[in-house]
Amino acid sequence: MAAGLRLVIAEDAAIMRDGLTQTLTRRGHDVVAAVADGESLRQAVAACRPDVAIIDVRMPPTHTDEGLRAAQSIRRDHPEVGVLVFSQYIETQAAADLLAGAPEGVGYLLKDRVADVSDFIDAITRVAAGGTVLDPEVVRHLLRASRRGDTLASLTPREREVLSLVAQGRSNIAIASAFTISPRVVEKHVASIFAKLGLPESTNDNRRVLATIRYLKS
Repeated sequence: MAAGLRLVIAEDAAIMRDGLTQTLTRRGHDVVAAVADGESLRQAVAACRPDVAIIDVRMPPTHTDEGLRAAQSIRRDHPEVGVLVFSQYIETQAAADLLAGAPEGVGYLLKDRVADVSDFIDAITRVAAGGTVLDPEVVRHLLRASRRGDTLASLTPREREVLSLVAQGRSNIAIASAFTISPRVVEKHVASIFAKLGLPESTNDNRRVLATIRYLKS
């Protein structure tokens, strides 16, 4: 899945839209449609059935959350199509709604935090393969919103840090590396988190993200 993906781009800024198209085409992918609004996006996905739709959040006509609403409808009507939200903005509730349904094949990245084209291409590939890709800042917003309701009060500070990385789709080995601790210690933290949240433990990253996001949304 590293090359040759069929992609649809939804971006109202013409220069950004053209730049994304050229960048992805040079990397061997096929941009089958590049549109500027949510309705055109829905039509393009229905007609072209891409592997992934890359979607900005704020598009015409209201420039509020048209992209996320279009992403939700795509996930509902075309669940086989991956969705990668690529925006300057974090719409916390809409992001939680998008992820709560089924986070497999969903991503949310912030434009100003993607420093390397290869990382962006890797994110698209992971979403196309059914993975979940979340910018750490998006995860922090979700966790902050959840803490306002005191929903994570039972977790220790380290468990909250681990939960943040679990929600990003990180494996236990990756989390261990991030905190310079052993994978066995991470396993104990993850087991404790799921026990405290009343959620079943699983070694499947997508199911881990699904459980986490569903809890955060609640």
